[in-house]
This record gives sequence, C-alpha cells and structure tokens, in this order.
Amino acid sequence: MRRITRIATAGIASAALALSVTACGSEKKSDTAGDAKNGKAAIAYDIGGRGDQSFNDAAFAGLEKAEKEFGISGTEAEPGEGEGDPDKVQRLTSLARSGNNPVIGVGFAYAPAIAEVAPKFPDTTFGLIDDTSKTGKNIANLVFNEEQGSYLAGVAAAKVTKSNTVGFIGGVETPLIKKFEAGFVQGVKDTNKNVNVKVQYLTQPPDFGGFSKPDLGKAAAQGQIDAGADVIYAAAGLAGSGSIEAAAKAGKWVIGVDSDQYKQSGLAAYKEHILTSVTKDVSGSVYNLIKSVKEGKPQTGEIRYGLDANGVGLSTSNPAFTKMTEVVAAVDKAKADIAAGKIKVKTAP
Repeated sequence: MRRITRIATAGIASAALALSVTACGSEKKSDTAGDAKNGKAAIAYDIGGRGDQSFNDAAFAGLEKAEKEFGISGTEAEPGEGEGDPDKVQRLTSLARSGNNPVIGVGFAYAPAIAEVAPKFPDTTFGLIDDTSKTGKNIANLVFNEEQGSYLAGVAAAKVTKSNTVGFIGGVETPLIKKFEAGFVQGVKDTNKNVNVKVQYLTQPPDFGGFSKPDLGKAAAQGQIDAGADVIYAAAGLAGSGSIEAAAKAGKWVIGVDSDQYKQSGLAAYKEHILTSVTKDVSGSVYNLIKSVKEGKPQTGEIRYGLDANGVGLSTSNPAFTKMTEVVAAVDKAKADIAAGKIKVKTAP
C-alpha cells in the first residue's frame, strides 16, 4: 500500500500545511487501483482505520472489488488521532475536489461532515454508512439491521454456553451499538431465559477510543470470563480484536462482528475459538454504491440491508460451528421467524 499525503499530492512543502494535513490523517491508493480515466472513488475510514479485521476492512473489500471489476482508481483516507468534525470536513472536501465519485464516509461519525460537504458538491455522490440522520439529494444512507444478526448470535450463544453466563462488549455506548446489544440480549433470553448476559461498554461519547484500543477489549473480556462468561460477543471495532484474543487464550468461545472474523488473517491465531460472526454486508454496500455511480444511476436516500436479503447474517465458516447441528437448526429457525415477521427484534435495550 503506497501512502499519499495531501502534501505529496499537491506538491506543496509548506510546514504550516504539513501540520494541517497530519492532523487530518492521510490518503493512500490501493495496490489494485486502476486507471483514473475509468473513474475515481474514495472511502474515508472510521476510527481504527484499515487493518481492524472488521468494519473498515469490510469497506475496503468493497472498494477493492470495484477497482478490479470496473478499473476505477480507488483512494483510502485514514482518520487522525482524536480528530473532530472539522478534520472530517477537510478530508471529505479534499476527496471530492480530487474528482472522486462517490466519496464514502465509513461510520456514523461522518454524518455532520457529509451534511456540510455534500451540498457544496452536488454532482458528487456521498455515501454515509450506519447513519440516516443526515440526508440530501446526493447522499446515500447505507444502513443495516444489526439487531437482527445480533439476535441470531444471541440464539447461538444461549445454545452453546455451559456456564449459563455470556457477555456482550460494546465499543462505545451509542444508539448504533445499543442495537447490537438489544438484539443479542433478546436472542439469548428468547432461547433460554436463565442465561445471564453481562453487558459492558468500553467508553462513553465523546470518547470513541472504545473502537480503537484492543487493550480495552481484552481487559473487558477477561473480566467477563473471570465472572463466569464462556461466550463473548464484542461489537467494538479494532478493540474487539482484544476481546477475541482474551477469549481464545482462555479457551472460551467468541463471536465476531461486521466481517467474518474467522477468515481474517490478522486473527488466524485465534480462529478456532471464533464460533461465528455477525456479518454486515458493508463491502457489498460500498461496491453497490460505486457500481450505481459508474452506471450513471447513483443510489440516494436510505439503502437498507437486512436479514431478508442477507444484508446481515451469521457466518458458518468455522467447521466446529456447523457440526453443532442443534445450534444451527435453532439459528435457522430464528432467521426464518424474523423474516416471516413472527419475531420482532428490538432496536434498543
């Protein structure tokens, strides 16, 4: 991966501008980037950046697929440490001015920035993942029914636990992550009301470090394990990798999130303990938006991905999980009941 800072791109050596650029993170072009004449697309990463083995990596997979299929030139922009909305505004503005279309903000934290920048570039489509609070004629809100996938995880956890204690770890206590908690707890309790669910959040807004610090996830998981939990589900971005490490080293089950974490190379040492993962088709949403722009029919408004169209789901990559026929049958039944409207999954605890 070749890193391209805004200074290098613009050919400016101003020290003052250098400080400004550093504060806003960096841009980089993918090794598979195609010809700019075929179009340009950009993604601006959420906290943790690429390499989180989860949410951001899923977005990159969608960009990478679009690069290969359409020959477009893709750009990735990393967040800066402790940045605020002005930094995001500057990043999105730079990406739009560079001719990228679409420009996709990975995560709800980009909502205020996209609301400010999108009207200034009416011919550019802006993708906003995980948020519907900011809308516009050229904004596509790419959202998911996370609570539905989390419900399935709760069913699996309740069927697998031997201690009748499971844990949920949320990165930051926001409405989005509360959806993961709500679905998981409901799935557990609907399956076995006697199972105790320990819930813990790593940080509270405006501190979003709970999405980026693996040590916090590791400590939280260890605390829940010490309290008797033998299945841990973490919705915590990069911090979730710490939870996975702790659970694996303790010989407990862990449930991944966003991507199929059993397949993530950075977590290969722990994959035997990754029972399953709650998946969100973030990669598909990114790819579909780029495709729509490429075809001249850009998506706008709310684009929702739910269980009915496999926009969310539960992975089956771990052979140990697929061998648990009773567990798989319970998950499949729950999936069918949700799709049929027999089960209404809560979006808040």
